[in-house]
Amino acid sequence: MNNKAGSPRLEFPGSQGDALAARLDLPDGDVRAYALFAHCFSCSKDVFAASRVSKALTASGIGVLRFDFTGLGQSEGDFSNTNFSSNIEDLVSAADFLRENYQAPRILVGHSLGGSAVLAATHRIASVRAVATIAAPADPQHVKELLRESVETIREQGFAEVQLGGRRFNIQEQFLTDVTGQPQAERIRNLGAALLVMHSPVDPVVSVDEAGKIFSLARHPKSFVALDGADHLLSRREDSEFAADMIGAWAGRYAFEDHQTPTEPETAGSSNGAQATSVAREPGIVTVEESGNGTFQQLITSGHHTMVADEPAPIGTDTGLSPYELLLAGLGACTSMTLRMYAQRKKLDLQKVSVRLAHSRIHADDCANCETTSGKIDHIERSITLTGNLTAEQRSRMLEIADRCPVHRTLESEISITSSLA
Repeated sequence: MNNKAGSPRLEFPGSQGDALAARLDLPDGDVRAYALFAHCFSCSKDVFAASRVSKALTASGIGVLRFDFTGLGQSEGDFSNTNFSSNIEDLVSAADFLRENYQAPRILVGHSLGGSAVLAATHRIASVRAVATIAAPADPQHVKELLRESVETIREQGFAEVQLGGRRFNIQEQFLTDVTGQPQAERIRNLGAALLVMHSPVDPVVSVDEAGKIFSLARHPKSFVALDGADHLLSRREDSEFAADMIGAWAGRYAFEDHQTPTEPETAGSSNGAQATSVAREPGIVTVEESGNGTFQQLITSGHHTMVADEPAPIGTDTGLSPYELLLAGLGACTSMTLRMYAQRKKLDLQKVSVRLAHSRIHADDCANCETTSGKIDHIERSITLTGNLTAEQRSRMLEIADRCPVHRTLESEISITSSLA
């Protein structure tokens, strides 16, 4: 997708119906992926960390939407009526805005409590493949440390005016209640995306131990980068730009459509706010979900492996194999692996196996070995090339072995498929 570079001012409705102010930082050329940036508690989209990281990410071809949470910065709404849950909903609203007007976000970046928010929102945004946190606490309850002198007052009278970052905010008791009941550890365990944890070892606001907790809870693929010498707000330009360079290089392994790399998703969700459904993504369990890119593109995941399926043009956008091509690929891969195993066991000089397959519909009476005698049937033509010093007898035997590959047997056997709504 090609867009004009810049940082246009935008607005979209937030979780409480208020207009949220946003900026969209775009690269000079093609946008390889879109990202959402969530700012720190009581900050805004224009804080140094947000603006510098977002603009630096554009150099990697990433378009970044950064916005002010409800009641902060230039966004409308009453901050005292917000909480951690409403921040999550604002992120989902931002993802919906990107998906409907540009492209579904594949990357989430969160700073401080914004990092906690993106970890919590990931399962609600199905398109996300990579999540990066900067100076984030492992549990949003950590924010109580910033409010510790006022917690008792808030409990007693239901609210208190506190000073954060040189500004005064009205914090209500519902904020403390909401932040306490968050299942953050479970969310991190079942993140469903690649994770990059970034933290300064000398952060005086959020200890680097919090990064250790996040990293320990998360499943692979996960990475940790130390922002050595940086303060909590990444106020030095070299620190924010280093963080952006790391995110840009790392995100390419997971989020760019032209460089797909295995991830280990654990949940599937919807960016429209629908209830997420837990899906066990273990080896042998295949999950397929719409990516939000184009009409038919699908993200296929099994264990640590991810690939894309699509319909060819003009029906789809031809970004991946079609369903029947995937079926042929399964048969071809099984055939080649089976022949390689046989050659190793028999110590044959098999240098290379190549399998060419095609699917078609033919008249039943054209099939000499089929029980069906009328109408049309599915036909797969498989041509196997064996390279190596093999005798005619060995080649003939290997053709017989090819028909014994498990997928071949499955396709020719009686198959039972049960379907249910998850």
